Amino acid sequence: MGYNKSNYRRLKREFTEKALSAERNAEMRRDELHRAIPELGEIDRALSGLGLRMFRLSTELMGDALEKAIVKLGQENKQLSADRAALLAANGYAEDYDKIKYDCPNCLDTGFVGTRLCSCLRKTLILAGYESSGIGALIRTQSFDTFKPERQHRDPKSMETLRHNLEHCRNYADNFNPATSGNLLLMGGTGLGKTHLSTAVAGVVIERGFDVVYDTAQNIFADFEYERFGRPYGGDTDGEVQRTLKYFECDLLIIDDLGTELSNQFTISCLYNIVNTRINRGSPIIINTNLGRDELRRRYADRITSRLFGEFTLLLFTGNDVRALKLGD
Repeated sequence: MGYNKSNYRRLKREFTEKALSAERNAEMRRDELHRAIPELGEIDRALSGLGLRMFRLSTELMGDALEKAIVKLGQENKQLSADRAALLAANGYAEDYDKIKYDCPNCLDTGFVGTRLCSCLRKTLILAGYESSGIGALIRTQSFDTFKPERQHRDPKSMETLRHNLEHCRNYADNFNPATSGNLLLMGGTGLGKTHLSTAVAGVVIERGFDVVYDTAQNIFADFEYERFGRPYGGDTDGEVQRTLKYFECDLLIIDDLGTELSNQFTISCLYNIVNTRINRGSPIIINTNLGRDELRRRYADRITSRLFGEFTLLLFTGNDVRALKLGD
């Protein structure tokens, strides 16, 4: 698994602080009780002293004598606890008023059960992954279940093509492995579901614990332009994180709307750098484009298109713009 490293570090710190905060709050409530009910302080000191007494007795006694001492300490602990509960109730406090109140009883707000991620931290990482992927809002509505090839029922061939694409993308997401999954090229006109399916892939892959970055070609190349022309001299000496690292380091990169950007030698060079680097590393990419084969070849260098058509599984999208179909329903 490869949760977004920045999210993981941030949330791990937040969970640690949350656990410490719960403990500090419990201590503050206990101090409040001791000020309000002095007798309670005496009981608590007696209770805390039982452990030390037990340790001392275990070093001094053996056999039946030790067992009798343990039974006696147990009875004393039971009586002190009952007296404590009664004293709290008499003063209008709940029995657990000064107990540590964790949000998650399984991991005690640490985010880990032993060495394994607790479900609460995993869920938080998934939600953070939605946001850091770039399409948090879309992931909540564009899933495999909401993709409807049947809208193309007037064009049976296109409907079957979209059903095939749906199953291929679902299988890709369900079995995603950053070392073996390969690349997808989703090609076709507007409104046919390329963004919908790639968003659905992103949602499932993030839920499975992988780091996904999803953005439009325009925004991606804008980050490269900033790195090249907008950063202060000396790189990240101002403490700013390099914007383009995520496009190379994430488990899955999804580039939406390739071909809508202003194309020039710089953007073409950036695209080649991304595609070539990730292919060489075996890091998967999904690219969506409204351009056809000939348009891609005219617009981009052969060294790019040869990789797109040679190293990517091509999924063609045909039919009528679903937005127009909805209006006609």
